[in-house]
Amino acid sequence: MPYSLVSAATLGFDLVRLPAGERVADVLLTGLGADARTLHRLAGGHAAAGRPAAERAELAVRARRAHELAATGVPQLRDVGDPGSGAPDRTARLVTLLEQGTIGNTPALERLVRDDVLGPEHAVVADLDPAVAALAADVLADAATGWWAADALPDPVRQQLTGPYATVAAWEPLPRPELGPAAPALADLLGDLRALDDAGRRRWRLAVDATRLQRRPWAAAMHGASWAAHVSGRTRTLAAAQLVAVSAFRAAGFTTRDGAEGVWNALAGCVQGLAMGDLLDEESLAVLGAPWQMVTGRSLPPVG
Repeated sequence: MPYSLVSAATLGFDLVRLPAGERVADVLLTGLGADARTLHRLAGGHAAAGRPAAERAELAVRARRAHELAATGVPQLRDVGDPGSGAPDRTARLVTLLEQGTIGNTPALERLVRDDVLGPEHAVVADLDPAVAALAADVLADAATGWWAADALPDPVRQQLTGPYATVAAWEPLPRPELGPAAPALADLLGDLRALDDAGRRRWRLAVDATRLQRRPWAAAMHGASWAAHVSGRTRTLAAAQLVAVSAFRAAGFTTRDGAEGVWNALAGCVQGLAMGDLLDEESLAVLGAPWQMVTGRSLPPVG
């Protein structure tokens, strides 16, 4: 399945179930928020920068092999066999499958970096030297791929892919994208999430169970919010909000199983509703914010 910034919540569903998914989100946020100086920094950190042609060719071959290895390291859902009688019912079997495989893969992730994150709608890429943009894209795509398949790659291969980005990031903080008019409210929501204790996590899980029958209205409301982001020119802003939520999900102490059982979808809906609340009808906002209402007793705050 291809990824896109329009479907960032789906990407987040995969990231919260990967051991180093939070680091993948960090790389993508860097690309979304990168100014010209940052892209020059990333390009300068490329392993091939300033190397003779022969060395650049050799490094390109090594990178291609590393990406091929990463592509086979994390199973996709379509490749994971049904656990069968080991799981007592259909729901349990589905959760087991979701714990074992992802919806997308590393080629889809790389296309997302090159075509969407650093694509035509990026604020500065169009005015950048194409050679610089290509090197910066390599560094970001390599790092995202390396962290996606972190547990499946030998340490030297993972370091080869992620090292240039890590070196650039170590010098000074990399910029992050703006989160739009809902930024303060998003910060409060995700701050509350990061502070959850055992009782708080249990409330989220109970809220997920209580809202399962709203699956179709939830999907329609998510689509409506994505469309609102598209027509208002805020697709990249909404995607950034979902990617920031990935780290909050992990910091909250939720597990891979929580992600598979629906806690991520509940959170992603709240983020979607909050980020686009100024453009959504009351019914859609209520559906997306239902878990937050159940957990806290409060509706999603209005924005704008």
